[in-house]
Amino acid sequence: MVRPSPVYCPECETSSTQPAGLDRRQFIRMVGGGVAAIAASQSVLSAGVCRANPEAARTAKPAEALIRELYTSLTPEQKTQLVLPWNHGAENGAGIPTRMRMYNRPINGKVIGESYTQPQQELNERILRAICSDEEGYSRISRNGKFDGSGSLNGCGALIFGEPSDDKKFAWVFAGHHLTVRCDGNSEAGAAFGGPMYYGHSAAGYSPNNVFHYQTQGVLSVFDSLNEEQRQRAIAAGTPGEHEASIRFRPAEQAKPGIGYGELTADQRALVEKVMRDVLSPYRTEDADEVMQIVKTNGGLEKLHLAFYQDKGMNDNERWHFWRLEGPGFVWNYRILPHVHTYVNISSKLT
Repeated sequence: MVRPSPVYCPECETSSTQPAGLDRRQFIRMVGGGVAAIAASQSVLSAGVCRANPEAARTAKPAEALIRELYTSLTPEQKTQLVLPWNHGAENGAGIPTRMRMYNRPINGKVIGESYTQPQQELNERILRAICSDEEGYSRISRNGKFDGSGSLNGCGALIFGEPSDDKKFAWVFAGHHLTVRCDGNSEAGAAFGGPMYYGHSAAGYSPNNVFHYQTQGVLSVFDSLNEEQRQRAIAAGTPGEHEASIRFRPAEQAKPGIGYGELTADQRALVEKVMRDVLSPYRTEDADEVMQIVKTNGGLEKLHLAFYQDKGMNDNERWHFWRLEGPGFVWNYRILPHVHTYVNISSKLT
């Protein structure tokens, strides 16, 4: 399993009847077509291109095709700066590959606005839109186009790893303030989203101004539905931490924190399924499908646990500072306060 290194954030310095082997089609039906709605939006916006731009819509392409287009447009000099070997940072099997780390700023300081031509800048934007579910998904991932401290897409960075041609392995990694996402054409076998993912927003998670506020609301609705005995099981001691430690997969025999999906009533399970639908909603259909397939491969929704953490070191009166969905090969670690940091690691490789 990949173990990402810490992400520095400057702002932080100041009993179920459902079978365990739930498959993708069953899950989509259970949640009332929630993730399927992503597929519907893709028919209108298949590459994540803005609906308001008919010219872009006519030339919409999958993200992988756009990455190849970007790669072929690079000059030899650009390639020396913007293209790194597939295994960069982990030569001879040592360390974590650079492409699999999580970042809070442009990798190696290579800012899109300074490193790419205007047409290439537009290609990078189209790639990012293409890995989003639709315009709303892009708005959330881009934090309403502001990209938090990055200020704009051109204040973020994007590098290519490997060679996106002739069936060779490649990855496009986009990083900025409170964001690391990637597209690799399934070059990294078994890893959802191509590897560990990081997203956040500068507003507090309880604030309606936070673009991921709906995710906070969804998970709080689960806790509110629990009876007292269930709540005692759902509350986890301490803090799950962040960065590398927060998304390591526990050994199979080790108990997961929180309350298990199988310990919930049908109505409560439906709320957990809505949380799953909510957290996947910004991303394109194929990535959401891959997540669900990995959940099935690793034992199904029955294996998931939901935990709530209250940071004892905080002086506010809010109930929760973290919530966490965890199962075999699955961690969605969401920090609510003082602002949202979310670390995601989903893989069919459990070690």
